[in-house]
Amino acid sequence: MGKTYYFIGIKGTGMAALARVLHDQGNTVLGSDIEKETFTQGPLLAAGIQVLPFDPANLKPGMTVIKGNAFADDHPEVQRAKELGLTVMTYPQAVEEEVEGHTSIGIAGAHGKTSTTALLSHVLAAVEPTSYLIGDGVGTGNTKDRFFVFEADEYRDHFLAYHPDYAIMTNIDFDHPDYFKDIDDVRGSFETYGRQVKKAIFAWGDDANLRKLDVDVPVYYYGTGDDDDFRAANIQRTPAGSTYDAYFRDQKLGTFTIHLYGEHSILNSLAVLAVAYMEKVDMDEIKKELANFTGVKRRFSETDVADDKLIDDYAHHPNEIKATIDAARQKYPDKEIVAVFQPHTYSRLAAYLDGFAASLKKADKVFVTPIFASIREQSGAVSSSDLEARIPGSEGIDMDSMDKLKQYHDAVVIFMGAGDIEKYEDKFKELVNK
Repeated sequence: MGKTYYFIGIKGTGMAALARVLHDQGNTVLGSDIEKETFTQGPLLAAGIQVLPFDPANLKPGMTVIKGNAFADDHPEVQRAKELGLTVMTYPQAVEEEVEGHTSIGIAGAHGKTSTTALLSHVLAAVEPTSYLIGDGVGTGNTKDRFFVFEADEYRDHFLAYHPDYAIMTNIDFDHPDYFKDIDDVRGSFETYGRQVKKAIFAWGDDANLRKLDVDVPVYYYGTGDDDDFRAANIQRTPAGSTYDAYFRDQKLGTFTIHLYGEHSILNSLAVLAVAYMEKVDMDEIKKELANFTGVKRRFSETDVADDKLIDDYAHHPNEIKATIDAARQKYPDKEIVAVFQPHTYSRLAAYLDGFAASLKKADKVFVTPIFASIREQSGAVSSSDLEARIPGSEGIDMDSMDKLKQYHDAVVIFMGAGDIEKYEDKFKELVNK
């Protein structure tokens, strides 16, 4: 018999994903949240998971309560759960229960976590029973699962709750200036997480900070260099995707093709191969599944809008922007590339002004929207125009001046940001389709 789980803040992306995993594993799952519609809501309701407004009366004896990271112990539902003597777990504690019960792989890194988690989940689930938890609200459980694949977020050190069998570390970057002091502080957190890993770590070989890891398990580096353990050679990048030969040290594992774009996609797929190889999963099966994976929503998602290609991407850091524009150039080598970027938080824009400018300059034309501010911060001493001043030929754009984009035809228009960039996309579609 399964348990009954009650989620406080069930519409959060991680929470919604975990709710779906536990539901698929045969448990009764329900939860509460704000009434405003979110993109995670539909899949929860479709799975038969009840979503209620916040109310302490929702809590009943026998429930196990999982509270979202945003909720403190003074929340009325948490207080009611304690009055009833119910077990109350944080989101990371609940994920750790899954980690401990399976052969688990936790994917960490400043960039590429979601894409790599989705790719590994897709590949393993097609070959072996697998449960997985992806940071964009996607979660799938399996009652007979061998593997548990999950995204391990470094923000506020959440990933320190986890002790997985394997860790993939895609990169270390100073991406959360509101929490970490500096890059050494971030590296220290990754190293602490690494020391909690039980079998092995797979890390990107070109990252100087990952090369310094001092941990107790073997670290296998992946990349394109001669000193990488798992490496891609004879890489061919075309508008149809990328093909390469994969090696583990001197042993050729095969020739693999992915219908994904940008060098980062090759690296992500190498990390997936490394895990599969160490767990002795059939390489021919892996080859087939890598070839039929098509990507993640909000990561290089394409739509045709009149004669333009609209690309939607969550990129909100200089390295992610660079990777997205690189991917667009690979797929559309002959088209003009127009970037519409929404800076996400004053603190991040201030920390990376020059980095954003350097990455955005790789597009043919750049438009910058007003800053999407976090509720946690006051307006800062930095503005969108500071970024525009660093990019020759760039312009500001807002909801009232979107018709600036009507002049582009047969172009690739990339909307990038982690705020509410979708409202600009919708306006663009409306204008162009008129």
